[in-house]
Formats: sequence, C-alpha cells, structure tokens
Amino acid sequence: MSNPVVKNAILLALFALICTLFVVLTNQLTAPQIIAQQQRKLSNSLKQVLPSQYVNQELLKSCREIRYPYYLGNKNWHKIWIAKQGQTVKGIAYQTTAPDGYNGAIRLLVGVMANGQIFGVRVISEHETPGLGDQIELRKSNWILSFNHKRLLSAHDKRWAVKKDGGMFDQFTGATITPRAVVKAVKRTLELNQLKFDEIIASQRHCGDHS
Repeated sequence: MSNPVVKNAILLALFALICTLFVVLTNQLTAPQIIAQQQRKLSNSLKQVLPSQYVNQELLKSCREIRYPYYLGNKNWHKIWIAKQGQTVKGIAYQTTAPDGYNGAIRLLVGVMANGQIFGVRVISEHETPGLGDQIELRKSNWILSFNHKRLLSAHDKRWAVKKDGGMFDQFTGATITPRAVVKAVKRTLELNQLKFDEIIASQRHCGDHS
C-alpha cells in the first residue's frame, strides 16, 4: 500500500472520529434542553385537560402505562397521569386512541375528574381531512370543548353519540365519521374509568419501564 493511500485513510479516520465526537458532544449539550422542552409541552397539554392546580412535577412523575385494547382503541400501552391532592386522587389524564377516524387513528388526551366528570379533551394527533374532519382541533373550532363537564351515566348512555345517531354531540357538515369516532373513544375512556378506576390507580408500570 502506497504512503499517500495510508495517509488519506488516516485522515479520513480522524475526520470520522472528530465528526462522531462532535455529534456526541452536541447531543449531550442539547439533551437537557430537549427534555425541558418536552416537559413544558406535556405540562401545557395536561393543563388543558386537568385543573391547573394539579399540574405540577408530582403529576408529571405520576406517569403510568396501561393497556386495555377495547377501551383505549388498540393493543398499545397508553400513558396516564394521576392528579392527587395529598393522597387523594382528584383526576386522571388518559391517552386514548380513536382507531376509526376517516383517515386513520386519532390520538386523544382525556382528563377525567374523580367524580367521573370530564374536565377537558384535546387531540394529540390526527390525519383528518383539512377543512372538514380537522375541526376536532381546538385551533380550528370549539367542538372539542363540548365534552367539558359531561358524564357517562352508564355503558348504555345513548346521549354519547353524534346528533345524527340520536346523541348530544354535533357532527360536522360533510364529515360525520371523525366526530363519531372521537365521541366513541371518549365514551369508552369514561367506561374504563368507571369500571377499572381502582385497578388503574394501582398500576405499577411506570412510563418508560418496558421490563
């Protein structure tokens, strides 16, 4: 092997090493900022579905993962956050999924108080038709606020449907599938809260613990 070839190989290796070290150093320096930004975003989301006085570091640390495919929309683990005052549970924020949106799954955050009343619902992610189904987003319309203070009387509570199906929730002109899917997902979350409340509170699977 000629010396120029060896020299070029060494230079390339040194360059690759320097680039790797730079990437590692950059990640180490920015990681705390990224985590802090994620925490602020999560905190802001939780403040929209639970009373702000319960949204603190204790709530963020309360994150658990639960899996109830029928009630939460799929077989994935879904996160919950348990709001407490002292040792008393005041409410739970549930991640849930409406699997039957018009353009795929709709991920939701549902805040339920200890008395079974909804404090708030927000969309985490959706792929619905712009100008139609995306009205479930608060930035597009106030429709999502229609869940505030609602309760589920029983699993057979017929009010929990869009008006086209005889229920109490508005549908969108030209887009009934999307609100119908969201209403059903929120209803099933309330069913889960009613049926499995103590079991959920006792859940020991912390967020990020995949052992």
